Amino acid sequence: MTRIPVPLTQFVVKMHSRCDLACDHCYVYEHADSSWRSRPKVIGDGILAKAAERIGEHAVAHRLSAVRVVLHGGEPLLAGPDRLRRAAEAFRAALPPGCALDLRIHTNGVLLSRAFCALFAELDVKVGISLDGDRAANDRHRRFADGRSSHPQVLRAVGLLNEPEYRHLFAGLLCTIDIENDPVAVYRALAELRPPAVDFLLPHATWEEPPKRLPGGGEAPYADWLLTVHRLWEADGRPFAVRTFESVHRTQRGLSSLTESLGLEPSDLAVLETDGTFEQADSLKTAYDGAPVTGMNVFAHSLDDLARHPGIAARQSGLAGLSAACRACPVVRSCGGGLYAHRYRADTGFDNPSVYCGDLMTLINGIAGSGGSDPERDSRPAAVPAQGGEPLLSAALAPAQLDELARGYGSADTVAALGRSQLALTRAMLAAAWDASGQGRAGAWELLSQLDGSAPAAVDAVLTHPYARAWAARRLAGDLAVGLGPLAALAAAAAVRAGRGDAVAVPVRGGWLHLPTLGRVAVPDGEALVIGRADGFEVRAADGSVRTTLDQPLRRVRLAGGWTVALEDLDPLRDSHDHPVAERLSEAELLGWTGALREAWELLGRDLPGYAEGIRAGLATVTPLRPGPTGRDVSSAARQAYGAVGIARPATAPTLALLLAHEFQHVKLGAVLDLFDLHDRADDRLYFAPWRPDPRPLEGLLQGTYAHLAVTEYWGTRTAAYDGLAGAAAGRARAQFALWRRYTAEAVERLAESGALTGLGVRFAEGMRESVEPWLAVPLPAAAEREAERARRERDQLRPVEA
Repeated sequence: MTRIPVPLTQFVVKMHSRCDLACDHCYVYEHADSSWRSRPKVIGDGILAKAAERIGEHAVAHRLSAVRVVLHGGEPLLAGPDRLRRAAEAFRAALPPGCALDLRIHTNGVLLSRAFCALFAELDVKVGISLDGDRAANDRHRRFADGRSSHPQVLRAVGLLNEPEYRHLFAGLLCTIDIENDPVAVYRALAELRPPAVDFLLPHATWEEPPKRLPGGGEAPYADWLLTVHRLWEADGRPFAVRTFESVHRTQRGLSSLTESLGLEPSDLAVLETDGTFEQADSLKTAYDGAPVTGMNVFAHSLDDLARHPGIAARQSGLAGLSAACRACPVVRSCGGGLYAHRYRADTGFDNPSVYCGDLMTLINGIAGSGGSDPERDSRPAAVPAQGGEPLLSAALAPAQLDELARGYGSADTVAALGRSQLALTRAMLAAAWDASGQGRAGAWELLSQLDGSAPAAVDAVLTHPYARAWAARRLAGDLAVGLGPLAALAAAAAVRAGRGDAVAVPVRGGWLHLPTLGRVAVPDGEALVIGRADGFEVRAADGSVRTTLDQPLRRVRLAGGWTVALEDLDPLRDSHDHPVAERLSEAELLGWTGALREAWELLGRDLPGYAEGIRAGLATVTPLRPGPTGRDVSSAARQAYGAVGIARPATAPTLALLLAHEFQHVKLGAVLDLFDLHDRADDRLYFAPWRPDPRPLEGLLQGTYAHLAVTEYWGTRTAAYDGLAGAAAGRARAQFALWRRYTAEAVERLAESGALTGLGVRFAEGMRESVEPWLAVPLPAAAEREAERARRERDQLRPVEA
């Protein structure tokens, strides 16, 4: 049997073949294909069960790590909650261990209710809503059969999804473009709904049925419409994901597209109709009657059979499958010929450029020349897409979560979302660094890829280690001296955790074999073979000796409430901080750290409860640093080590608590800056922070200000604890509070007045202002204010005169 070129990972399952709206631009009911008339209204349970079985066997055969299933229609909510439940449970139960299910439903929103939302929350079903903009734009096409508006019902549905208990279900909005609608009004109406993502869709058209054009509307009206939206989106700081815009940015620098309508990536999508037949992409219904037909069904054919269908294969052939005109086009790698259905012409089939060819070229060139694709940001590796899905970094945070972070805080859920985005970035950077090595799919990388399919939890446990991507960051920065050994060590640690008997060769230098997240084994230099066993591991050294235990395990401290922190004093890449790291802690030093961390954690819970929850959710590692000069506390957060802070153990637990909170602020903000541009990266001016004598780039001022939100609150709560009390400790707390609230407030205003913040950055600064302003109103003794002023004057004397 011929091996299929690309496995199928995305499945559109038609739950109901009718709709409660009569949208006049619908490709199912209003275009060339009329097959819906002869199909059952509702999909049968037997068909659902067999479809789940087919997807499960396909996932096993091709070792898929994830599949996406979209419950669709018609209008899928017409199928009713019981059938939707049975569908969700069948698909989830059919997948093998290690294969994740991304389950979604696409609805017009009219029937969405609180009961449906509760069901989807239980079943983990993400919800996408069709909405074309404000009421005037939406009512141009999306109406009931009697002409009534559907807009109020759709807004009610979006409102439900924006409620805190259901917000995590909100997948985004789908907006079909009509060039008669005002793009500014459409964008503003959608943005006000705070969607995590918006897909702007070109209306389906072919060379036989060309898209609408307006008199005097220019040669590329759809590009002009989208470029207007793009300018607004950039000016607002990209407040939500837009796959079309992001795909253009990505494909221009050689990365994959996020949508089938752009780029050269092979399609991996199939459709299951209510009668159990398999079809190609729904968009083909706009070409001619029967265009999506495959002649296959879920009972007689496997998904491998379907993947071999000529129509499916045609959408997987990349550049070779495009017309001669497309292959010669300078923007073909971004455009990809456009959506396959939009190429159709009766006499030449699909061997044509898109009917939107001129619009696509204008759009791509317009985005490329807009300045929106920032060179520094876009040189960073993009998120690795899950199989069959958009990148994990897209819409990683809900707007409310970003606002929460802007105020300095971060709940467990919000910090966990940051962690997921950082894991995706780590995966992308590792892949980019390995690709640049020219080694291909071999050795450690091949094993890591295999384990990612069969034992993903083991891989995730290793890749969430804070220093896992330090190797990739150094390689991508041009430091080839770091070698490929650290990647082999990651694969070896994953193999040990998986315990399947996998083996990988790891270079040994300096007499130690390091297994990230586990510890290290003393073995002679050379190449050691690490084998992960169900009951442990085996290391076969270059001299023939065999070791089965760790000589120096990674040590962890268990804190109150079950939180565990690793004391990382082994990893060779822990030197990512700006200060020298400590060597292996002695038993006495370990005991000192253990006691200090336990006391500091209790203090954080008491003095900084709004910060403690996020620290617990995101801080996994403390790396001991060497002590600094006498009287100086030393601490650090490394941008490429999410989840870790470096600290030289201070003299007191309260100071350790403050340093933990301060540095984790840097960790959080670094993760936010990996997701969003809060400031103009082209701004090369230097700015004075109130607490430093030397000017710094804007990002340095932003980082310092954000960290000092926690410092201000720390001293504010300490001051409140000393209310009415005298003594040196109380006086010091009040003076520190007076100083840091003033410094932090001044820094927020300096950021806001810089003129270099993006729209999202301005919103972020406003959140910081909201956090610090209440502390400014707390009354303090005159002595505390005088002490703060004295400290300020001393600092100012060290500073050169500002221009």
